[in-house]
Amino acid sequence: MERLEVLRKLAAANPQGVFVHYALAMALAGAGQLGEAVAEFEQTLALDANYSVTYFQMGQALEKLGRLEEARQTYQRGIEVTTRLGQAHAREQLESALALLG
Repeated sequence: MERLEVLRKLAAANPQGVFVHYALAMALAGAGQLGEAVAEFEQTLALDANYSVTYFQMGQALEKLGRLEEARQTYQRGIEVTTRLGQAHAREQLESALALLG
């Protein structure tokens, strides 16, 4: 079975599974299905707004879609979360991405 199909079935079977939605989003992004990836990243954050790795990956997908203001907002939200959680490395990565957007 194709990886995306497997992940979609896992997400459907476990709609509250944060990691499976994140994994599906990453697989979709890797396959170039960025709109669907963003929707899965949004689902991941709806389930757990502290799942901090999501903010960077979602921002990257939004940038590739040309949705730059949404990418900025995503990075900024991620900076707030990682600051609150004390995740300095993740925060620095988000700050760098935000700075590159200008």
